Amino acid sequence: MDTVSLTNHFLIAMPQLEDPNFFHSVTYICQHSDEGAMGIIINQPLEMNLEEILAQLEIGNDDQTLGAQPVYFGGPVQQDRGFILHRPRRNWEGTLFVSDDIALTTSSDILKDIAQHRGPRQSLVALGYAGWGEGQLEQEMAQNAWLSVPASADIIFDTPVERRWHAATALLGIDVDQLSEDIGHA
Repeated sequence: MDTVSLTNHFLIAMPQLEDPNFFHSVTYICQHSDEGAMGIIINQPLEMNLEEILAQLEIGNDDQTLGAQPVYFGGPVQQDRGFILHRPRRNWEGTLFVSDDIALTTSSDILKDIAQHRGPRQSLVALGYAGWGEGQLEQEMAQNAWLSVPASADIIFDTPVERRWHAATALLGIDVDQLSEDIGHA
């Protein structure tokens, strides 16, 4: 059976999903195929800011506003590796163009450009990613762990972090606060 691709979709954690990595999370799916899926959680800021990442990489930055930008928990896989969701501007090394509005870059050259104000207009820096093996995401979807909806770059880049879970479910016409934790169970 062919997998319906959820690339460029949000995965919205259902209220009953209690895994602490994904509780009330919104995950932007960057790749999804028969082999599995990978995405970046967009609504779980870490107690870390971009200045700390730039300092670790010895990238100079004198912009306090830029340095104060939060770094996000992107998921439980490879938490020591950086992933930058951004509005496409150019092709940095390690860039995947997910849609016309959103790209994912995994190389440090984009961080150098961000620090020098030559980077993308908007970006979200995350450590780690969420990954699913072959058939795993489809099984979790069948168990009502997730809702999915085509993604909106505005939610990633323009919506305050504390409102992203509600904003993503609103794309479905749903008020997530009205969802029963027993949905889908007889």
